[in-house]
Amino acid sequence: MITLQKLTFPEPGICTEHELYFRPRGVLGFSQSAGEIWLNQGGQLLLDSYFNMLNIGKWHAGCTLDGLFAEVTGHGRIELRALQAIPGQSWETLACEVITLAPGVPGRIDLSHYTERSVRGLIYLEIKALEEGGATITGGRFATDTRLAIPPRLAVSITTFRRENEVRRTVARLQEFLAGYEFGGNVHVQVVDNGQSAEIPETGKVTPVDNPNYGGAGGFARGLLEAERGGFTHCLFMDDDASFHMENIARTYAFLALSRDPANAVAGAMINNTHKWAMWENGALFDGSCQPMFCGVDLRNRDAVFQMENDSATLKPPTLYGGWWFFAFAIDRVRHHPFPFFVRGDDISFSLMNDFNITTLNGVVSFQDDFSEKESPQTLYLDLRNHLIHHMVSDKLARSPLGTAKIAIRFIMRSLLRFHYESARAQLLSWQDVMEGPGFFDENIDMAARRATIKEMTGTETWRDLTPEDRMERRKRTLRSRSRRQRLGLWTLNGHLVPFSARRWDRIVLEIGQRGIVFPAFGAARITYLNTAADKGYTVSQSKRQFFAIAWQMTRTLRRFTRDYEALKQQYRDGYDAMTTRGYWQDKLALPPEEPDTFQKPIVSRAKQVSASH
Repeated sequence: MITLQKLTFPEPGICTEHELYFRPRGVLGFSQSAGEIWLNQGGQLLLDSYFNMLNIGKWHAGCTLDGLFAEVTGHGRIELRALQAIPGQSWETLACEVITLAPGVPGRIDLSHYTERSVRGLIYLEIKALEEGGATITGGRFATDTRLAIPPRLAVSITTFRRENEVRRTVARLQEFLAGYEFGGNVHVQVVDNGQSAEIPETGKVTPVDNPNYGGAGGFARGLLEAERGGFTHCLFMDDDASFHMENIARTYAFLALSRDPANAVAGAMINNTHKWAMWENGALFDGSCQPMFCGVDLRNRDAVFQMENDSATLKPPTLYGGWWFFAFAIDRVRHHPFPFFVRGDDISFSLMNDFNITTLNGVVSFQDDFSEKESPQTLYLDLRNHLIHHMVSDKLARSPLGTAKIAIRFIMRSLLRFHYESARAQLLSWQDVMEGPGFFDENIDMAARRATIKEMTGTETWRDLTPEDRMERRKRTLRSRSRRQRLGLWTLNGHLVPFSARRWDRIVLEIGQRGIVFPAFGAARITYLNTAADKGYTVSQSKRQFFAIAWQMTRTLRRFTRDYEALKQQYRDGYDAMTTRGYWQDKLALPPEEPDTFQKPIVSRAKQVSASH
């Protein structure tokens, strides 16, 4: 039988929030070192959790399942019950059996009849110990009897840049997992090293690839080319510091192997390391901005998790995309290779411009550091330019000239109202660079010149050690009600329209969770922002001179952008087609050409014309 998903336990270094894995009823104990659970007589183990339920609605709709079975391993006499939580209906007990577990003899129940009542909803297990000596649970799985004619070949492509220790740990974990994985022979790891410093040894399961530093876009473009050259059917893009359970790989491989639709793709969810019990993004949609789906769902709350999983099985917005911290897809469905954004936005356009049917799977998730802490003038520069381009090249996102310009205005005003004038200048530069046309991206594919420019522009907005004065507060206006603060901030542009507010308004300290939000800044004239650990920070202050200078430049840029919008949009549509072919990346990476590009007709000469014209 093919395993759909295995029972997953808390793992040090990844996540140890027990309620995301199981819930106890009665007396039980979990051994983290042994990875097993002991149940006292009458104790129950409930596996109605984010990591261990089975979203049968997604698996049934997306895959060919010849039967469905549940197995549990361990020892002792137990009652094994499987329930199907059907949205909007009473739940069904699919099976309830008394089973004696013994080493090497798993307990199995047949759930194939789940289709008789409903093919929607969630299936989970409950286990009760029946004997005086209790019972021990060491593992379990959901499986199907489907036979694979030709198992897919999966290339796991990691892009890294001078994070030698992190990528070595990730590769070591992957090699250890693949050595014992039932389909490990069909999975290969390739490490695209943009820094050419990781020194990953080549083995039968791992291939290192030195690559010029064209950012994540160039790294993953190289990874896709290598996967094509290697004859792989599927590719998985993932981060070099992959903090996730290796079960991610197994569930993704099973879903792709059993898929009815060759366009099926799997997007990993993302959880913030600051609060590992909260979902940050379970898929995301793009329209004017990145909008994480199900952000903030408390994964310790069963009802909230059930609602999220049932909703995510049916909600498929046309602009859904998957982040490249974990994104798996069929190579023959690729029509556009990555656009040379360097970083930021390449994953969005890859999903929008290719014909993928994107699915998220419960438990397939990556744990990431807080994005708020990573925000800087450089990342905001990169964010804005990709946001504008998506709206110019994608029919799904078509807007008027002013509607597209509002994206840039909103980005810049968000920075100005929080006194992040360096970020605002970087964003204004980003907007102006976009107006240079697609040739700018071709000519600045390594971003070296722009990175240097933005570094010179940045002095205040960098993390540094704090002084006692930085932590001193003076609050008056920021203690007002939310509605009064809202009016105060918006009507006065947070004091920029009020004489002497720079001296009279409040001095406040904000934590990392409030860094990217405008409202907490309203009523202040000086703000100290703290990092996650609260051991570093930086202070920004109101400056009317800087505000109005940037606002004036923004107004001039707006006028030029709306005037030239239609011509610029056509340039990007032509340039995008030219710069997302296999041939374009083979040329940029100085790779020998292969067979004609069957995914997109090469028009490299057009890309060069676009570049020359700008």
